[in-house]
Amino acid sequence: MADTAIAEHAPLLTLEMVNHVRPDSFRVHSWASSLEYRDLGLKELTGGKFSATVYRARPGHHEGLPWHKHDLSFQFSYVVKGWAIFEFEGVGQVRLEPGTAIYQLAMNRHREIAQSDDFEILEITMPAEFETIMK
Repeated sequence: MADTAIAEHAPLLTLEMVNHVRPDSFRVHSWASSLEYRDLGLKELTGGKFSATVYRARPGHHEGLPWHKHDLSFQFSYVVKGWAIFEFEGVGQVRLEPGTAIYQLAMNRHREIAQSDDFEILEITMPAEFETIMK
C-alpha cells in the first residue's frame, strides 16, 4: 500500500514523466549495429534504479548480435512488433513474436540470430546501468 501522506503532497504527474517520440528519439546501438534504441527516461526519473528502452531493427541490417550476458538484477522484455530469433545458452533457439514476454535472469548468455525489419521490443532493467559481458 502506498504511503498516503507522501502521495497527498507529491505531484501525481509532471511533464518530465511524459516521453514523446521525436524524429531524433532513436540512436544506433554502440555494439549492436542491427538495432537502434530509444531511452524512455526512467533512469533519470528513478535515480538510476530502473531503465526502460525501446529497441528496434535497423532495416537492411541483419548482422545479429554476438553472444553476451548482462550483470543486472532484473530484465524484462516485451515484443511490440515484428519477430526475432534468439539463442539462449542451455535452452536453444526461441522465436520472439508480438506479445512475447521474457523475464531473463542475470548472466543468462544469449545472442540474436535473426530479426525482421520491423522488429521492436521494450526492455525494462534494474538497475538502469549495468555491465554487458561479451563472450
